[in-house]
Amino acid sequence: MQSITLNVQGMSCNHCVNSIEGAVKELGGYAKVNLADSTVTVEYDESKLAIETIKQTIEDQGYSVI
Repeated sequence: MQSITLNVQGMSCNHCVNSIEGAVKELGGYAKVNLADSTVTVEYDESKLAIETIKQTIEDQGYSVI
């Protein structure tokens, strides 16, 4: 398992948390959102899931990965 922390802009509430964590879970990864730091820590199997796919999925939810 690989772990990466992404800086994500646009998150402000529990809906944002649920949206991102749910979308990453659907990909087969695990995400933990930290609203105070504007970060998302993602654990994933790099042999099955690319980080670019994770970033795109978060952006598709309406947030900006920086």
